[in-house]
Amino acid sequence: MARLLVAWVAGTVTLVAVDVLLDDLRFTAWWTPIVASAVIGLIGFVLHPLLVAVAARVGWLAVIALAVVGQALVVAVALAVVPGVEVESWWAPVISAWLAALVGSVLAWLGTAGTDEGFAVSLARRGRRSRPRTDGPLPDGLLVVQLDGLPYPVLTWALAAGNAPTVDRWLRDGSHTLHEWRPTVPATTPASQLGILHGTVEPVPAFRWYDRELGRVLTANHPADAAIIEARAPGPGLLADGGVSVSNLFSGGADRSAMVLSRLRVARGTTITREAVAWFLLRPDGFARSLFRAVGEIVRERTQARRQVRRDLRPRITRDWAFALLRAVTNGVIRDLSTAVVAQEMLRGTPIVYVDYVDYDEVAHHAGLFRQESLAVLAALDSVLATLETVAETASRRYRIVVVSDHGQSQGDTFLQADGVTLADTVAELTSGSVQAVQTTGEDYARLRALAEDMAETGAGSGAARRAAARLDERTSVVADSGATPGGVPPGRTVADGDNAPAAAADSDLLVLASGNLGLVQARTERRLLLHEIDERWPGLVPGLVARPTIGCVVAMTAADGPVAIGPDGLHVLRTGAVVGGCDPLAAYGAGACERLLPAADRAVAPDLYVISACDVSTGAVHAFEELVGSHGGLGGWQDRAVLLAPADLGAPPASILGADSLHRVLQDWRTELGA
Repeated sequence: MARLLVAWVAGTVTLVAVDVLLDDLRFTAWWTPIVASAVIGLIGFVLHPLLVAVAARVGWLAVIALAVVGQALVVAVALAVVPGVEVESWWAPVISAWLAALVGSVLAWLGTAGTDEGFAVSLARRGRRSRPRTDGPLPDGLLVVQLDGLPYPVLTWALAAGNAPTVDRWLRDGSHTLHEWRPTVPATTPASQLGILHGTVEPVPAFRWYDRELGRVLTANHPADAAIIEARAPGPGLLADGGVSVSNLFSGGADRSAMVLSRLRVARGTTITREAVAWFLLRPDGFARSLFRAVGEIVRERTQARRQVRRDLRPRITRDWAFALLRAVTNGVIRDLSTAVVAQEMLRGTPIVYVDYVDYDEVAHHAGLFRQESLAVLAALDSVLATLETVAETASRRYRIVVVSDHGQSQGDTFLQADGVTLADTVAELTSGSVQAVQTTGEDYARLRALAEDMAETGAGSGAARRAAARLDERTSVVADSGATPGGVPPGRTVADGDNAPAAAADSDLLVLASGNLGLVQARTERRLLLHEIDERWPGLVPGLVARPTIGCVVAMTAADGPVAIGPDGLHVLRTGAVVGGCDPLAAYGAGACERLLPAADRAVAPDLYVISACDVSTGAVHAFEELVGSHGGLGGWQDRAVLLAPADLGAPPASILGADSLHRVLQDWRTELGA
C-alpha cells in the first residue's frame, strides 16, 4: 500500500510537471491530475496483460513496439476518459507517458522494486492473476535449477562463509540434503546435460569433436549441432509429459522450451520467451532493474579485471570489454528473463521445469573459481533460489526445488602460459605437418544467440533476429589453423568453425580440438585409429606429448588391451586397472580417475587421442588448452566434483552417483514418486 501511494503521488506530480512544460496538454481543474494519475494506474492494470499477450503472439517487433508506445497508449486512454483534460497533439500522451515512466522507475527502484525481494513479489503478483483453474489438488511438481560449473567444495566454502543463506536455511531447516556426485569424462555441459536430461552421455566425447559419421566438426553450442546431438539420445527425456526446458543446450523431451539451443532451428520463435520479454519490458522492476544491474555489472567487471592486474594475481587471463558486455547481459538480463520464464511456468502449474544459470561458470572461466567476483556471483544465484522459493509459495501446485551442477571447475595457468606454445603448435611440431585447431570456446555467446533466435518468428522481423543470431554465431566459430614445417610453426590462418570447417582446411593432417584441459587429436578417418597405427604414421607424436611436463597422460585405443592411459614412465590399462612400467599416469588425478575416464575412452566416438593436461597433486591446478583460468573437461582438481541439493522428503539418492546418466535416473525416480 505504501508503494502504491508513492506511485500515485509520483504520477500526480509528473502530470503537473507535464502541464507546466507542454502547451498541448492542460488540466482545467486542480483535482484533474490526481484523478488522471489514479485512472492511468487502473487502466494499466487492465490493459497491460492484454498488451503482453498480444505482443507475445504477434512477434518480437510487437514486443519492441509495446515497450515504446504501450505506456503511451495507456496514458492516452486515461486522459481521454478523465474530465477536465485538454489534449491538442498526439505526442503529448507519449511525452507524458515516458516522463511518468522515468519518474516511476526511479521511485520504484528507490522503493525496493530493484531488490530481489521486490522482483520476487512482482513475479508472484503476476501469477495470482493467471493461476489456472483446477478441479482438485494437483500432484506436486519438480523445479530443477542447474548452477552451471559449481564445484561441490566451493559451495561448502560459501556455506561456511555465510554467502549462500538460502541454501544454508534449507539445510538447517531439514528441507534439503547436500550430496556430491561425480561426472565422468568429459566433464562438460553438453555431456552432463545430455546425461541429466536424456539419460545418456555416450554421443558426446567432448565440447566439440570431429564426427566421423558426418565428416565434420560438431560443436555442442551451435543450434544445428545441438539438435543432431539430441536426436542421437534415446528415450523420451526427463521433461517429457508436460515439462518445460529453459535456457539449456537440450530440451529433455519437453513439450515447450525457451532459449534452448537444440530447439531453435526446429520451432523458432516461442511464445513463452516473447511473453516473458513483453511483461519484462513493461515492468520498472523488470527491465529497468536489469538495465541498472547490467550497467553496474560492466563497471564491476572492468574494476575487478584491473584489480587482478594491479595485484598481479596469478593465474589470470586478459578480460576485455567484450567479456564485460557479455557478462552484463548474461548475469543481468538473461538471468532475470530466465527467472521470469520459470516463474511463469510454475504459476501455470507446469509439472517439471529445468533451468540452467551459467553465471558462475562464465565468471569463473575468466576470473578463477576461488576469486571474489566468482563467489559474489554465487551469492547472487543464491538470491535467485530465494526468488523462486517465493514464487513457488503462490503456485497452484507444491514444488520441490532441486539444485544441481553439471560439473565442477579446476584452476591454473593455461597451457600456452605454462608451456609457451599451444597444443596445436606442439602437435604440428611433433608430426612435421599441418594442423587445424580450435583454440577458443565461444561459449559466452551461446546464450545471447539463443535469446536472439528465440525472439524470432516466421513473420515480420524474423530476418533481423536471424541476422543478429548469425553475427553471434560468427563469434562462436573461430578456428586457428597452424601449419608446421621441420623448422618451426609459422603463423596460422583463421577459418570458420562450422559445417564446412574440415573442407576449409582439408589438406591438414590432423585436427586438434580443446575442451578445457581435455585435448582431442584426430585424423579425418572413418574409424578410430589404434595406437600402433598412430605410431606408424606419426612416430614422434605420442612419445613427444607425454614427455612434456605440462601433459599428464595421453589416452589411446590398443588392439590387445583396449584403451590405455600413457604417461612418461608408465601405462595404465583402463579396462583392467593394471599399471605397466614404473609410475601410474593417473595417480595425480586422484582416486577413481580410471573409473571416470574409462567410459569415454572405450567409446567408438572417442578421438584417436585424448590428451589430458598435467595436474599439480598439492593444489589441483591444471592447464586449460583454451585461454581460460577456470576450466573443465578432463581430470584433475575439482572439475569432476558436482553438486546435488536434494529435497529431504523424497527418496534418498544413492551414496555414490557416478555419471550424469545415473543422476538422470535419480531425477526420474523423483518424478515417479511425485506421481508423474
